[in-house]
Formats: sequence, structure tokens, C-alpha cells
Amino acid sequence: MNDLGDAQLRTWALRFMTLLAADPGDQLAWLGRQAVETGSVVEEVLLLCRIWEGLVERGLGEPATLADARAVGRRLEEIEGAPHTGLWADELAVEPVWGEVRALARQFLLTELGDWRRPLPPARD
Repeated sequence: MNDLGDAQLRTWALRFMTLLAADPGDQLAWLGRQAVETGSVVEEVLLLCRIWEGLVERGLGEPATLADARAVGRRLEEIEGAPHTGLWADELAVEPVWGEVRALARQFLLTELGDWRRPLPPARD
């Protein structure tokens, strides 16, 4: 992929990981009144994990982050087959998997950027 495409993918991945690492209240505030299905979030995160591997291979990410990205992917693959008919906002505070993903995302950002506390990405309209 070209440098511009890789840079955009890296930015997208880091923004998404920042959202996953945020406290539940901040995640809910970011979501606002959006109806985001949990299944869609799972699919996006699994895609992020695959993309991140390619970025690291091309020297655009810390190799040490691969373990964290793979752990996120493995954890979500475990629930991928489960029916996700609900909204992500409804699951964030009650499903333990999101707390586990949050911890892994924080470790990922700490390794990649030196701190997991980052501004949330711009909210969708």
C-alpha cells in the first residue's frame, strides 16, 4: 500500500483503539444517540487487528503491539459467533468482554504511543 494509505489506516486504527481504551462513560458520551450494533463493532475491531499486523510488517507500528492486537482479536473472535442483536452502548457496561478489551487496548496504546489516555476521535454525525 502507498504511504498515504498506510498513514490513514494507522490513524484510523489508533483512533479506534483509543475509543476501545476509553472509560465506559466516555465511550457512551462519544456514542451519543447513535445506534451502533455490537456485531458491527466486533467486525470493525477484528479488521483493525488484521490491518495492524500489516502496518507493523511495513514498519508503521511497534512490533511489541502485535501481542496486544492479537489478544484483542482472539478475545472478540470468541464472541463473534454469538448473536449480537443489541446495541454496543447497552453492552459496554454489562458485558465483561468489553472491560477485557479496554485493558488490552490501553496496553496497546501504552506500548505504541507511551500513554493510553488520548483524546477521543471526532464523533460521527
